[in-house]
Amino acid sequence: MKFAKLGLFAAGVLFGTAGIKLLSSKDAKKAYTHTTAAILRAKESVMTTVTTIKENADDILADAKEINEQRAAKEEAIEDAASEDVVSDESTENNEDAPAEATAETETKVEE
Repeated sequence: MKFAKLGLFAAGVLFGTAGIKLLSSKDAKKAYTHTTAAILRAKESVMTTVTTIKENADDILADAKEINEQRAAKEEAIEDAASEDVVSDESTENNEDAPAEATAETETKVEE
């Protein structure tokens, strides 16, 4: 049983040493370099896409704000026009009373 454990340990060390040699070989380094280059290209592509999406989102946000400002300006103009109509209606009512009062005052002065 001790020999089995010792054999497994030796196989592990041998496999580990062979693995390290294999992973540090020129061919492996070349493969790592190509893989890293591919990852960097993918990163560049992703960042370009993210930048484009962000710019589009900023444009959409700016357009939405402009639409809301225009809508608010129209609503304010409508409210101003409505309040002016109310004020002019009240003025008209006051002006309608004014000629009658002026006529009564004129008649009183004439009688005197």
